[in-house]
Amino acid sequence: MTRMTARRVRRVALLLIVAALSATCAATLPRAGDPPWRSPGLIGTGWPFARVAVTPDEAAGAAYIPGSAVLLLPDGRARLIPFGGRAPETLRRDDPRVADAVRSDQAWLASGAVPGRTAEEREAAGRALLDLRMLTLPNGASTASWYGAWNYVWPRDGAFTAAAFAATGHGGDAQRVLYFLARAQAPTGLWAARYLPDGTAVADGREVQLDSLGWVLWATWFLYEKDPAAANLDTLWPMVRRAANRSASALRADGLPPPSPDYWERSPSREQAPHAATLGVCAPMLAGLRAAAALAGARGDADAAQRWDRAADRLAAGIERRFAPYGYPRSPIRGGAVDASVAFLAPPFGTPAPGVLSAVARIRDRLRLPYGGAVPGEVFGASAAWTPETGLFALEAAATGDTKGVRDWLGWLITHRTSLGSFPEKVDDHGNQAGVAPLGWTSSLVVLALAAEASPLPVPPS
Repeated sequence: MTRMTARRVRRVALLLIVAALSATCAATLPRAGDPPWRSPGLIGTGWPFARVAVTPDEAAGAAYIPGSAVLLLPDGRARLIPFGGRAPETLRRDDPRVADAVRSDQAWLASGAVPGRTAEEREAAGRALLDLRMLTLPNGASTASWYGAWNYVWPRDGAFTAAAFAATGHGGDAQRVLYFLARAQAPTGLWAARYLPDGTAVADGREVQLDSLGWVLWATWFLYEKDPAAANLDTLWPMVRRAANRSASALRADGLPPPSPDYWERSPSREQAPHAATLGVCAPMLAGLRAAAALAGARGDADAAQRWDRAADRLAAGIERRFAPYGYPRSPIRGGAVDASVAFLAPPFGTPAPGVLSAVARIRDRLRLPYGGAVPGEVFGASAAWTPETGLFALEAAATGDTKGVRDWLGWLITHRTSLGSFPEKVDDHGNQAGVAPLGWTSSLVVLALAAEASPLPVPPS
């Protein structure tokens, strides 16, 4: 091989590695000039909106003033973004602007419910809610986190944020998130994989992810069940109709939708059954069709309710026929690898078919790491614990009355927060933050799990 040929081979190999890294797990490579991603939390204001990440150095020895996004420093001063400001300032603790910021945050929390059986759980829930508030812009754009590679709106994550707000009495905030998603929806009923905070679809080659149809429909119904006035079906109905019709028309002869990326954001060509949809697509779409049918019934549209219910029945039968015989793996094949999406078939997303809850129990044990937490799936190749998947198992346990399970999963999550109490994306085998924080999806799942312990969450009727 000539020297020039060798250089070309190395160049091509490098490009392939970069492409592979930038296509995995909703993350992209950091850009030159990006600030460090390793922040243990945010400080900010709810209105007018502003947020800034706290560096690990700033966080050393510091703590939030309870019920607020104001950081109390070791020297007694407070670090915050004052009302109306855009940049953080360090002020004396007795500065009136500190009291104003704390009072504003505490009043927002008090306008809803902060779930939790213990003081530690309520503190974790309050921090998660404040983090979700700071991740949600005034236009309803709820970003996955604050950092460049995560500072986008995934419809899936936004749907869970809306549900967490709805479950805790913040219906107006949930409405803003759903309004954003309604504005972003294409006339075809679909959503792009992700959006800029201004609502512009990101054109980076990522394929449409059909599970978004199900998650947004489910979240809209969830808000309607918790706060019908905030759901405002007159405004959201066009979005619901487009998404539900697209979901129903997408089903193929076997009752399942076509292949599509799901929450892993992997190309279907990389799945064990490339020509079949994964459980991570099928299960959310089933929840969405059930939810849409219930919304149609509440609206008095009997034709739409029957049409979407029939589609849901076809999809449920397809899941039972294709996935159940193999124990609900990720792809519908014998011996298929399992992942956390089996939880999408359980409450609060749907009434479980026979065998689903036992499959959840078996799969969560297979995905559990020796030091706690869970990996997303068997073929994921992850060594760190991923908090969203751990949160899914916590939510399933809470929604099914598994007290021991919810204490186990939630206890691990609460114990492995950052030094400021936010939930990171990942935790390594030494118990350290290994991903950006706060992560909105995990914050939402923890809030929903704690809310489910306090009072059963609504489940779409089947």
